[in-house]
Amino acid sequence: MKYVITGSTGHISRPVTAALAAAGHQVTVITSQPERAADIEALGATPAVGSITDLSFLQQTFSDADAVYLMIPPNFAAEDFPAYQRAVADNYIQALRDSRIKYIVLLSSIGAHLRKGAGPIDALGYLEAQLQSLPGRHIKILRPAFFYYNLLGMAGMLKTAGIIGSNFGSTEEKMVLVHHLDIADRVIHHLLTPVFEGYSIEYVASDERYVSEIAAVLGKVAGKENAVWVSFPDDQAYAAMTQQGLNASLANGYIAMGRAFREGRAMEDYWKHRPVLGSRKLEDFTGEFVSAYQAVPEPVEQA
Repeated sequence: MKYVITGSTGHISRPVTAALAAAGHQVTVITSQPERAADIEALGATPAVGSITDLSFLQQTFSDADAVYLMIPPNFAAEDFPAYQRAVADNYIQALRDSRIKYIVLLSSIGAHLRKGAGPIDALGYLEAQLQSLPGRHIKILRPAFFYYNLLGMAGMLKTAGIIGSNFGSTEEKMVLVHHLDIADRVIHHLLTPVFEGYSIEYVASDERYVSEIAAVLGKVAGKENAVWVSFPDDQAYAAMTQQGLNASLANGYIAMGRAFREGRAMEDYWKHRPVLGSRKLEDFTGEFVSAYQAVPEPVEQA
């Protein structure tokens, strides 16, 4: 089969590309960075260098493929992040309409059932709905939980303040986590054996833990035995994100996403359709977290 993979050589796209190429399939990987072409070729795939915001490029790349793995890569330089996401989604839909692609696997997100009110997840809900309107296609929607590697951004907070947290986590609801390789396993499964029909949704998760447990596990491996999870007010979380360089569009989006989790709306459909959990638990991720923690500069002591 002929596959198109979006997401360049990212956490999920790389193992997916390697697996499909190793199975003898023709794989084209879209990347916006020419310097990644050699890496893609080393995986046994063909690079297609261009932008997913360029409809004609997508139409050409999709034209003779049989199956595609779709994801909307983040663009932290976008001044209007939702508009960027919506433009990419619209390009994907039009390019698919103009192609003969029959099998589509989309990387969506937990919370996408809401369609509105969950920040950057909203565009994934929009793309889900648009895909559902395509005739004669077989579509598998994967809705992963909160990525483990998003916890890496809390390593600095843990080192300097002995806490981790966000603007959610103040309820007794467990936080659902996922390892990117557990997601890749499901993408590979569905692309290598495309037996799914029509339009179907599958949640992907690796672990379900209370935020107090997450703080304890990560604190222990970092040598911060008394670490706790702190649920910050929205205004404090927004200020912290903008101070770290996020623009207002992104920061507002993440605040809305956190609020959807805090209020339980983002998780409600997951609990109705809980999947079999993947094999990679929080403890299996601690090595990656420790590496990120050690890379954080030591806090400067005040005189």
